[in-house]
Amino acid sequence: MKSRVESGAARANAAQDARGVPGQASVRSGVPLYLRIARALKEEIVSGAYMVGSLLPTEDELCTRFSVSRYTVREALRLLREDGLVSSRKGAGTVVIPPRSSGSDIHQVMSINDLLAFAADTRFAIESIKTVVIDAKLASRTGLPSGEEWLEVCGYRHSEGVDAPVCWTEYYINRAYAAVGRLLQRHTGPIFPLIEDMFGQSIIEVQQQISATLISPALAAGLAVKDGSAALEVRRAYKTTDGKIAQVTINTHPASRFQHAMTMRRAKA
Repeated sequence: MKSRVESGAARANAAQDARGVPGQASVRSGVPLYLRIARALKEEIVSGAYMVGSLLPTEDELCTRFSVSRYTVREALRLLREDGLVSSRKGAGTVVIPPRSSGSDIHQVMSINDLLAFAADTRFAIESIKTVVIDAKLASRTGLPSGEEWLEVCGYRHSEGVDAPVCWTEYYINRAYAAVGRLLQRHTGPIFPLIEDMFGQSIIEVQQQISATLISPALAAGLAVKDGSAALEVRRAYKTTDGKIAQVTINTHPASRFQHAMTMRRAKA
């Protein structure tokens, strides 16, 4: 991997006379520098030098390697994102993602911050807010105790530029934190940061379960799929520092538009 990275740097260094501005051609080839950088990184990703789930070098490291400005590096990374090769998130870096099929929603999850970023990148349109008593059926779906009252918030989650919703989302919020409900009509992002801000709690653990299910008649039209078509139900329980469940979310994704990517690393002895 090191030799390949170094060879890529050598190729890029041949065009160091022109710095920084996208569209400015290298002296030798007439090819814009940001495009040359994008091609070099793409070759390394395709060859396996950077595996799915691995991070690309930081913007500063790429600036040093290719002797270009941050603006040029950002344009190169933009091309890689448009090609569906990487995903960039503030504070998390640029990660190599699996090849996506048309219309798929890909979850690259490595931390609670990634869940936060996913929710922040979409818009949650609320359909209903009400207090519910957990019955036997709901207890089975949520993992919550029967007989307790929880705040239920339901709606569709949308991604910019895509007509069909990403998923149908159900929030079940602990009654102790139900006061967040009065803020939700003007809120489109993730809910658990509101709980943290309002009540001084910290979410330190998320337990996730993914199950196969079928789209119900009630959701088929809203998700733009056929009744009874395959779906993935993603349930997450968010726990605070004292072990209390602050909220449970259930996201129902049409199977044809969902991929889940997870990075696992060997723990050091």
